[in-house]
Amino acid sequence: MISAEDLIALVRNYNPKTNAERIARAYEFGMQMHEGQFRHSGEPYFSHPVAVAAILTEQRLDDATIITALLHDTIEDTKANYGKVSELFGDEVAKLVDGVTKLTNLQLSSRETKQAENFRKLFMAMSKDLRVILVKLADRLHNMRTIKAMRPEKQVQKARETMDIYAPLAGRMGMQWMREELEDLAFRVLNPEGRQSIIRRFITLQRETGDVIHRITGDMRHELEKAGIEAEVFGRAKKPYSIWRKMQEKDQGFSRLSDIYGFRIITGSEEDCYRTLGAIHQRWRAVPGRFKDYISQPKSNGYRSIHTTVSGRDGKRVEVQIRTRQMHDVAETGVAAHWSYRDGVRSENPFAVDPAKWISNLTEQFDSEEDHEDFLEAVKLEMYSDQVFCFTPKGDVVKLPRGATPIDFAYAIHTRIGHACVGAKVDGIRVPLWTRLKNGQSVDIIPADGQMPQVSWLEIAVTGKARTAIRRALREVDRERFIKLGRELARAGFENVGRKATDKALDTAAKHLRLKDRDELLARLGSAELTAHELVEAVYPELTKDDGDAISPRRAVIGLEPGQKFDRAPCCQPLPGERIVGITYRGKGVVVHAIDCDRLSEYEDEPERWVDLHWHSGTHPAVYGATLDMTIGNDAGVLGRICTLIGEKKANISNLEFVDRKPDFYRLMINVELRDLEQLHSLMLMLEAESDVAAVERYRESARTAAKVG
Repeated sequence: MISAEDLIALVRNYNPKTNAERIARAYEFGMQMHEGQFRHSGEPYFSHPVAVAAILTEQRLDDATIITALLHDTIEDTKANYGKVSELFGDEVAKLVDGVTKLTNLQLSSRETKQAENFRKLFMAMSKDLRVILVKLADRLHNMRTIKAMRPEKQVQKARETMDIYAPLAGRMGMQWMREELEDLAFRVLNPEGRQSIIRRFITLQRETGDVIHRITGDMRHELEKAGIEAEVFGRAKKPYSIWRKMQEKDQGFSRLSDIYGFRIITGSEEDCYRTLGAIHQRWRAVPGRFKDYISQPKSNGYRSIHTTVSGRDGKRVEVQIRTRQMHDVAETGVAAHWSYRDGVRSENPFAVDPAKWISNLTEQFDSEEDHEDFLEAVKLEMYSDQVFCFTPKGDVVKLPRGATPIDFAYAIHTRIGHACVGAKVDGIRVPLWTRLKNGQSVDIIPADGQMPQVSWLEIAVTGKARTAIRRALREVDRERFIKLGRELARAGFENVGRKATDKALDTAAKHLRLKDRDELLARLGSAELTAHELVEAVYPELTKDDGDAISPRRAVIGLEPGQKFDRAPCCQPLPGERIVGITYRGKGVVVHAIDCDRLSEYEDEPERWVDLHWHSGTHPAVYGATLDMTIGNDAGVLGRICTLIGEKKANISNLEFVDRKPDFYRLMINVELRDLEQLHSLMLMLEAESDVAAVERYRESARTAAKVG
């Protein structure tokens, strides 16, 4: 553990005017509060806050942030409280420590709804003072560096949370070095064999080719000297996880992967950046499609740099990043550059993003989300996405995540433009709405009066803003129809347990499910965002419990190895009572197929993956889904009667989708939850006898259909 004097010396390196006495007091107070506490490794607990503070000195942060790091666990884990911290170190530090404490208590890897609520709280805390998340990220980094002292299951949980949340968040804030280290530390826990494999291949490559980095760095320095450009050149091999991800994305082996080396050139001016680019391209052949100019079009977190990939020695591709010293400072610390000190004063970096503006842009669209899952989806889309820059016909820049389409572009301009979109031109050529946009393209949206969003747009759009606007518009258009359908489903669901779907029962369910009112509940039920089972369970949980004698779904299949998990194949949806076979998947357990499933032909040449299985012979609960493909008459009350008939057979309707609408008939897919094959046959027999049912059959995905969908 470093001493108070050593920590103060680290701060003095970039801030000679630091209040050393205040930092020393915070060090002493933190040590007293944590006295007698130890980490899993056996070290004194206070060594952790000190290490977090040391990490933050690398980003040249202000005294308040360093003191917050020293005290960040005092309110949560010691007898200290907000008032005491405020009295000794001021209200600013107390608020920061309290903010970090609240973030620590958030369970960001919990159930979806709760996770979404906690993401809201995370962004709210960030919006008040972004330094809170800087301390939290440094806290997570040190915990990941020392994770081996934790229990194995805790290591996996923390590593997955780091990979899913904290690493992308660090990247979104422009702190790329921290993102890479967090990812690699998590990768070490989640896939140690994969990481070791990458490292072994690197060692073999270096043995075969020698020090490639040293040679290419020397070549670049020589070219820059010839061009009269003063610059620093650095080279490095990319992190194991970065290489692993590229191998997965490109479906290539290590030997075929090209850009596993990265080089960085730091120049004295923006003009020299472009001169350097010219010198590099003159000496080495540029790889088409791998050039990005983030100087003229900066990222939203302030990142500026020129990226290019060239064919270097022996035809090996190398990535080159070119930037000035000020751009480099922002690239290293991202949004944190706003608080950076140099020589005792705030570093006035013209490229540092105003944190208030940055967090406002990031959270603006999330505030309008009414639905927890919609909010969570929007947050993750924005956090995990890289960006492309496109232009309006007037030359305005629109920033979008990679993979965005003209639909996303239209909604980025204005919701009204998105709703009215009927087509688009990209660089003057008419293109389909599902076209993926690329950097630098000019996009012209073609609107039309009376146009409304289509359901298919949800499959096309990738931005949270577009998907939310589309969902909201679709809800409004179909609201009355969904409410009517939802009422029929609710009636059938309640009758299934011997109750009536009264207004009072529906109001109670809406309140329990935290929905605005009864109509909102019915609309969601009719649009399949809510199931009848969930509705009834909200009011009568005791009536929806499985029979005590029923076989648990976890042990419904016989023939598995102890502890081995299974899933039912979605293509054939096997039910108890059918002959079944299992196909093993590495890391996923066993997938159970019906013996006559078309998809089994794909595994004929892999007999070692087949497992002989059969269903338990006892009574099963009605939790196994099957899909019915039905054609019914388009008359008043028909759908209601169908729902009632299904309910009478003690089957729950979990989803309902109209596939085709004709003036006289509807074709629809109904997902029902059943006990077994016998209940399915009984249900279908009864539906076939209904005069308003023109056709009914069990829907199963054929191999050809699956290939088409995939």
